[in-house]
Amino acid sequence: MTTHPPVSWHLGSFSISTDAARLDIAAIHAYLTRSSWAEGIDIETVRTAVANSLNFGVYDGGQQIGFARLATDFATFGYLCDVYVLEAYQQQGLGRWLIQCCQAHPLLARLRRIMLVTTTAPWLYQKFGYEPVNRENYVWQIARPDIYKQPG
Repeated sequence: MTTHPPVSWHLGSFSISTDAARLDIAAIHAYLTRSSWAEGIDIETVRTAVANSLNFGVYDGGQQIGFARLATDFATFGYLCDVYVLEAYQQQGLGRWLIQCCQAHPLLARLRRIMLVTTTAPWLYQKFGYEPVNRENYVWQIARPDIYKQPG
């Protein structure tokens, strides 16, 4: 795994940091397990995903209130995922600020391709240059949306 020195941004009482030591894995798990895209995900899977990603924690003082991670090879490709801001903090521009900070990280300037999958906020990502990939036979996937709900 490639490591990068932590980067942080500040906006009033809010901060965003890539410092993995600040992440509240239990809080991330609590949100993801009730999300539309990772419902039922177990905490060990969350720990493994976080350990192998570039992570962006959003904080109000010391409390984690949001998150995003970039699954990446740290050289050519990144997949932005697990982006959220807690409901009580939405409608304050924090989601937009989170994406701005992700885009401002020096690593992202080097990546040839950055992708994401969303059904909840395409309008947000479009503002940052993301475009839908709708060409026939261009993007392929194996999708298992219920994988965390399956036994064992």
